[in-house]
Amino acid sequence: QVQLVESGGGLVQAGGSLRLSCAASGRTFSSYVMGWFRQAPGKEREFVAAIRWSAGITYYANSVKGRFTISRDNAKNTMYLQMTRLKPQDTAVYYCAANPRAVVGGPYDYWGQGTQVTVSS
Repeated sequence: QVQLVESGGGLVQAGGSLRLSCAASGRTFSSYVMGWFRQAPGKEREFVAAIRWSAGITYYANSVKGRFTISRDNAKNTMYLQMTRLKPQDTAVYYCAANPRAVVGGPYDYWGQGTQVTVSS
């Protein structure tokens, strides 16, 4: 059974940084695409970033390109999202997700419980 557990969310001032972690277990993820998504209150969930686990190729939404960095640690089976120059509009619940089909667009079969990121102005 695939389990994804996010951590690292919190409250930060605009311009600050946070690093989210997603600990993955239950499978070998070498053929997977892993992604970060977020959902702000009253809005639909949106794609933030993704990484091909084996090759390390990364993809970003335009809204976060240049500010966020997605990475993974194979030995720890953990994915990260380093967020810098945070803006109030980055406030959302952030979810990690796993897609066994190696298609960045999804669908993503497995989801974590989410971690809240709040950016104050």
